[in-house]
Amino acid sequence: MLSADWYPLIKSIHMATAVISILGFATRGVLMAFDAGVMKQKWIRIVPHINDTLLLAAAIWLMFFLHRYPFADAWVTAKLIGLVAYVLFGTWALRKGKSLGSRLIFFVLALGSAGYILAIAITKSITLNLM
Repeated sequence: MLSADWYPLIKSIHMATAVISILGFATRGVLMAFDAGVMKQKWIRIVPHINDTLLLAAAIWLMFFLHRYPFADAWVTAKLIGLVAYVLFGTWALRKGKSLGSRLIFFVLALGSAGYILAIAITKSITLNLM
């Protein structure tokens, strides 16, 4: 197991890959909406998986290092549920949606899920005080 000296680096990797993941998804969503040919290129399907693997690996390391676990810590559980929603909505937005309208709805839902995950990460709370 990596020592505490690695914590700032792993946390930075986690945060950077999260931002890259969301920005990449948003970019692919816009390209999908405009039926851009680049969406058919192989690299655009591979690169996000590499980034998301790094994101998940950093998350798992942080979870064990900080002793914060799903189903033991509500905010970690909420992030995990938000992640599942983000992946499912994102899959329907970019690949499985039958029409552009349904894809755009799933795209907005996926971005909303990502926003909720970010809010939880910042506040360490499952409830959002919007006022």
